[in-house]
Amino acid sequence: MKTLGAPSPPRRRRRRARDVEPGDEPAALPLTRVTAIRAFAPIEAESAALEWLEQTLADEEATDAVVEASLALLNRALHAQAIAAEDPLQTQLAAEWAAAVRLGYGSGDQVADGEFVAAREVDARAGVPSRRQQRERDLRPQERMAAVLRGRESLDLCEPLLLRARADLDAGRSREAALQLRVGFEALLAELDGALDDPDHKQDMAALRERRGEVGEAANEALRGDLSAETTVRVGDLLGTCERVLRRRRVLRG
Repeated sequence: MKTLGAPSPPRRRRRRARDVEPGDEPAALPLTRVTAIRAFAPIEAESAALEWLEQTLADEEATDAVVEASLALLNRALHAQAIAAEDPLQTQLAAEWAAAVRLGYGSGDQVADGEFVAAREVDARAGVPSRRQQRERDLRPQERMAAVLRGRESLDLCEPLLLRARADLDAGRSREAALQLRVGFEALLAELDGALDDPDHKQDMAALRERRGEVGEAANEALRGDLSAETTVRVGDLLGTCERVLRRRRVLRG
């Protein structure tokens, strides 16, 4: 990982405020370059490396798999860094946020320094929705954010808790997801009981109440050690139902 165009280290004393002219542009942001190395399966011959690159780029699913695996490695590193640094604000990254994504190969010394023998740039945002669909998706959270900031709507306690459970589960941290789900699940049952006069909402809430014991069992299993594959699937299913309840509430409330 290397930061390009990084600003000078901060001074011990804050700079004196200066006048800003209309139209002045802010300073350019630094760019962090991250290299994910497939060290578990090195390729000895350059011809074999080139063949791997060509075959991967010729198959969209294979390309997506390499990008997703690299991103998962980066997010695991960021998660470990956040815990080591006791930083609660560390965020996880998504492929579409990248300024550029490249697949390539090189010697050990080259790739360790972010260089390569050959590489191709790929579109990590392939398959994104149309402009109209994207605009609708962008506006919905903005409209809700505006309502929250104006005091017309409040955020439920269960929402950030369940979002954290989803982040943990997607990152492969199933133990953390099970423990986070337990708290978010209880908050959802308390906050959204009777929130909508809708038969589907009532059905989902009844199903969640019936499966309340499964949430506790999964959390207790997480305290003892790694979750079984069956329990991990159950946690994902329960979390998915909770997310469906929240999505339905957002849609029906407009």
